[in-house]
Amino acid sequence: MKFGPVVASAALLALITACGSTESGSSPSAAASGATGGKIGIDHPRADSDFWNSYIKYIPQMATELKVDLMNSTNSQNDVAKLVANTQALVSQGAKVMVMAPQDTGAIASTLQQLENKKIPVVTVDTRPDKGKVYMVVRADNRAYGTKACEFLGEKLGGKGKVVELMGALSSVNGRDRAEAFRECMKTKFPGITVFEEPTEWDGGKAASMLQTRLEQNPDVKGIYMHAGGVHLAPTLQVLKAKNMLVAPEDAKHVFVVSNDGIPQEFEAIRKGEIDATVSQPADLYAKYALYYAKAAAEGKTFKPGPTDHDSTIIQLPNGLEDQLPAPLVTKENVDDPNLWGNQVK
Repeated sequence: MKFGPVVASAALLALITACGSTESGSSPSAAASGATGGKIGIDHPRADSDFWNSYIKYIPQMATELKVDLMNSTNSQNDVAKLVANTQALVSQGAKVMVMAPQDTGAIASTLQQLENKKIPVVTVDTRPDKGKVYMVVRADNRAYGTKACEFLGEKLGGKGKVVELMGALSSVNGRDRAEAFRECMKTKFPGITVFEEPTEWDGGKAASMLQTRLEQNPDVKGIYMHAGGVHLAPTLQVLKAKNMLVAPEDAKHVFVVSNDGIPQEFEAIRKGEIDATVSQPADLYAKYALYYAKAAAEGKTFKPGPTDHDSTIIQLPNGLEDQLPAPLVTKENVDDPNLWGNQVK
C-alpha cells in the first residue's frame, strides 16, 4: 500500500543524488540550500556515544540534501531538564517543528503537551515517548533487537549456559523493549540458559563494573548481550581482556557477544573475532527521515499507517505514528557489506 505523501518522498529522494553536503558539525543556511517550509529545531541527546556522534555527523549532510531550514542544534547531554530548556529556547527562536531523542521517554510528556498546545509538531528519533503527541517517531523495532540477540546467543550456546545482559535504562522505551523481548525469547526458546540482567543506565562505567562483578561470581559465563555498543563495547572488551577471556571464536574459552548499534568499532571487533554480532541501527536513516518528516510537518503533510517506499512500515501509536526502519543483524558473514552505514563512515 502506498500513500500520498510518499510520492513527495520520491521527489525528495531524487534530490539526494543531485545535492552536495556540508561539513559535519555545521548548520546549512536556508538561503544557501534553497530550504522550504518552516524552521526546524533539533536537540541531540548526548555526545558520549559513538552511535549518537555518528548520527549527529549525518544531520548537516541530510539537511542540505533535503533542503531543510535547520536551526543551530543543541545537545541535552542525557538530561531531560536540559532537553526541556533547549526546546523552549529553540521555540522562542522561531522553531516551527522540533526534532528530539528523549532518553527518558516518560518525563518528556508535559513538554510534548506544551508543544501540541502551540501547534508545533514533534519528530522523535530512536525513542518513542510514553505519552504526549508526536507527528512521527523515526525508529527501528527495538523488540526485534532483543529477539535477534536472544536467538543468536541461544543457538551459539546450544540452548544452555549463562549469559550477562548489559541493559540500557529501563526509563527508556528502548531499554524496556530490548530487555522484555530478550527475556521472553530466552524463557520461551532457551529455558536452559540463565540470564543475569544488569541495568547499566546506558553508562559504560557501570557496565564495566557490573560485568566484572558478574564474571568474578560466574567465570563460566559464555554469552553477553550489550544493549548499546556505543557505550558498552569498549568497557566490555576491556573487562574480557583483563580476565584473559578475549579469545578467538574457535577457542573453547570464547565468550559469544552480540550487541546493538552497528557502529564501525563493532564491525572492526567482529572482524577481529572479539565480538560475534550486532544489530545495525541505521544512524544515517535516522538522520535522513527525522529531517524528512520534520520538513513534511512544516509543510502540513500527513501520513497513514502502511508500507513506505524505503523498506519500512509506518505503524499507528496511541499518540502518533512510527516509521519502523530496517535494522539487520551483522555477523562475520556480512560485516563487509558496503550498504551498511557503519562501513560508510569516514
